[in-house]
Order: sequence, then C-alpha cells, then structure tokens
Amino acid sequence: MDVLLTPVFIFTVLPIIPFFLVYLISIFLKKEKRASLLLAMDVTTFFLILSVSILFNNVFHSQFGFYLILLILLIVVGLIGGAQNRLKGKVDVGRMLRAVWRLTFAGAGIVYIILFLISFFTYISAI
Repeated sequence: MDVLLTPVFIFTVLPIIPFFLVYLISIFLKKEKRASLLLAMDVTTFFLILSVSILFNNVFHSQFGFYLILLILLIVVGLIGGAQNRLKGKVDVGRMLRAVWRLTFAGAGIVYIILFLISFFTYISAI
C-alpha cells in the first residue's frame, strides 16, 4: 500500500511534478505539444484539487476544504450548463465538463500558490 501512497503524497505536495512528468512523457510518445499540454493539465488538476483542499484545511484550521472545492465545482457546472442551454438550446455535457476541469486547473493553480505562500510565511513567522 505504501508503494501507491508515496507517489500520490509527493504529487499532492508538489503538483508541478506530475505536470512535467505527464507533459514530457506525452511529448515523447505523441510528439504533439498542444495535446501533451492539455493532457498534463487534466492529470495535474486532480492533484491540485487535493493540494488546495489540504492547504485550505491547514491555513484555516478546518476540515471543509475538499467540500468547499466540490461545492464551487458544482456551482461552476451549473453556471456553464445554464449558459450553454441559453446560448445553444442544449447542453453538451462533455464540453461542459472539459471546460470546468480546465477552469479548475487555472483556479486551483492560483489558489495553490496563494495558500502555499500564506502557509510558508505563517510557518516562517512561527519559528
């Protein structure tokens, strides 16, 4: 069990590692930069969600981080689905989920950097 948990733990602490690993492996196999970048973003989003929820719980001394992210994701799915329904008259679920997942990458990346810096400076000031 430790064989599986150790890489997940490392990738969760530093989500930039799976991004570069997937990107480099995909470039080596596919030879397409755009497709490799999108695949790396999709894989890294999972680790960013875990990282942000852990950092949120650490910074704010709560256990609500993961549930807050899920709530935000559900709200964004509803907003994008409603916009698609108004504009096109139907909802393309695959396209909606892809858009939400990629927006999650961008948002979670920004929140990860902010929470990491807050956590880092809080730790330094406590020493």
